[in-house]
Amino acid sequence: MSDETETGTGTPAGPQPEPLRFFGATWVEHDGGYRARRIGLAVGSLTAAVAACFVLRFAYQGLAIADVGKPVTVLVVVMFAVCSALAFRHTWDAFGKRPDPDRQASLRGLLAIGFIGSLLAYFFRSLTEAPGEKLHREEYETAREQYERRTKRRTGNPSRKRGRRS
Repeated sequence: MSDETETGTGTPAGPQPEPLRFFGATWVEHDGGYRARRIGLAVGSLTAAVAACFVLRFAYQGLAIADVGKPVTVLVVVMFAVCSALAFRHTWDAFGKRPDPDRQASLRGLLAIGFIGSLLAYFFRSLTEAPGEKLHREEYETAREQYERRTKRRTGNPSRKRGRRS
């Protein structure tokens, strides 16, 4: 959140909403094509997840053609399933609280392997709200409340106040 004062551009004073990926600041008032963007994100993420499943199917068929053996094939399938489940959970949790940057960096490889889980998390979250909207709304409302409390205490310019004379 940034504290910007009102300029000639009509930007209100106080904290400004943090833009969400694919939504900008439309999540605040649900305007500017918010509903269409949510529908588009849901369709796009589900389409990408289905396409990724087809790619993984081709990879599985490649393993079968290569005749690498049952243990390797099972290991690859289990690896993608586990990584997808972990990526889903991590992405879903990131919609509710800010992830730790160090942990995020250490999980980058796992999240890349389990990208289908992340795509499905985006799909399911976009059915109810913009992914991350709840977290951003809580932070924005808290910042607005703090700003309102700070500005209500200040009434006028303190340099114009006359000192008390005894």
